[in-house]
Amino acid sequence: MITRLAFGRTGHQSSRVIFGAAAFWKANARVEERALELLLKHGINHIDVAASYGEAEDHVGVWMERHRDQFFLATKTGERSYEGAWAELQRSLQRLRVDTIDLWQLHNLVDEDEWSEAMGEVGALKAAIEARDQGLVRFIGVTGHGVTVAALHRRSLERFPFDSVLLPLNYTMLQNPAYSADYAELVEMCRQRGVAVQTIKSLAVGDWGEKERTTRTWYEALSEQADVDLAVHWVLGHEEVFLNSSSDLGLLEKIVDAAERYEGSPAGADIEAMASRTAMSPLFT
Repeated sequence: MITRLAFGRTGHQSSRVIFGAAAFWKANARVEERALELLLKHGINHIDVAASYGEAEDHVGVWMERHRDQFFLATKTGERSYEGAWAELQRSLQRLRVDTIDLWQLHNLVDEDEWSEAMGEVGALKAAIEARDQGLVRFIGVTGHGVTVAALHRRSLERFPFDSVLLPLNYTMLQNPAYSADYAELVEMCRQRGVAVQTIKSLAVGDWGEKERTTRTWYEALSEQADVDLAVHWVLGHEEVFLNSSSDLGLLEKIVDAAERYEGSPAGADIEAMASRTAMSPLFT
């Protein structure tokens, strides 16, 4: 079984591997059932989806009709205005077939102008607060990509007491001194304030470039079990974080397998050698 950890100050004990339901962008009933069996078998009790992930909310909604009480359910809105975010929330509730979402997140909030709009008087944050006050959502989070996201998350936490943050974490990202410093400051702020830290892109190798795509991820991802083990164990070695699984369902079982065998962070020389052998490069610069 996947180990569990307090998800910030929410009171929920979440599995350290969170199911990234972007993998359900396009799916079918057979795929749904296979994935559900895997989650239940290995104790994954937290699902992360978004309104913009194609058909994903609809597929997760099929599960919620039967298993709502077994999952902490998170989704996201990419809308920045109050009206747009509120309308998207109603759509998410309908597609997910639930009355309440556990965590509603402002999605990929990294652009300065979008940040100002979302945090403004008639922005998406206002919709999130009202939704929480009405019991439509329980907690509020913020997510993002890129090398500036850790610094922007700190700024967001100064503006509002978000319950969670989500951002990239992999070996090559932390070789960027500026990102590494920003990440460390963010994690310390989250530790002090009881904010959950979710991470993405754990298996990222780099851009596909002209290579033939072998996974459904938009970036090239590790796929050999030994490499997946090293990457997953390296992320889980950061004891304060959760690892959101890949958007490729074919990698889910490998990630789960690696997480269940986690006994500690790999040696630095081992992860460095793997990064060199697989020609890892930063996704974001």
